Amino acid sequence: MGKTSTRSEESTRADSKFEKKLQFYAKVRDTVTSLSAQKAITKKKKLRSRRKKLKAYDLSSLSEFLPELKAPRRPTPAEFKLNSKSRQTLVLKEGNQLRTVLNHPAFRANPLAAIHQHLQSTQPDSNEKTKRKDSKNGKKKASGKI
Repeated sequence: MGKTSTRSEESTRADSKFEKKLQFYAKVRDTVTSLSAQKAITKKKKLRSRRKKLKAYDLSSLSEFLPELKAPRRPTPAEFKLNSKSRQTLVLKEGNQLRTVLNHPAFRANPLAAIHQHLQSTQPDSNEKTKRKDSKNGKKKASGKI
């Protein structure tokens, strides 16, 4: 039949298999370290580019050249919450205002004229409204009717 191998050949074959296995593990270890190094490098590059983009969008340096805006003194109507206490104070305030208007001599003499005069002094001029309707070149818009 076949030639049987001796023990020394078996041990050298086992040794060579073991050496091959060690070489394979060494290759795997080397590739893992190189891949982790590449991963770290790409991570740093991404972080660097992200920082550059953030710097490009950072406009805080321009704020020193812009004029300062004053904060509004009173809250806008959207911020005003009408709870029970504020409603009560509003009713008292408006009641006092109505009482003073009704007792005013100009209102007692001619209520419609007093209201008209008040609206004239508080409303914006009608000239401003017509200016807004003008087009860019200064001509009034033509109406669709002929």
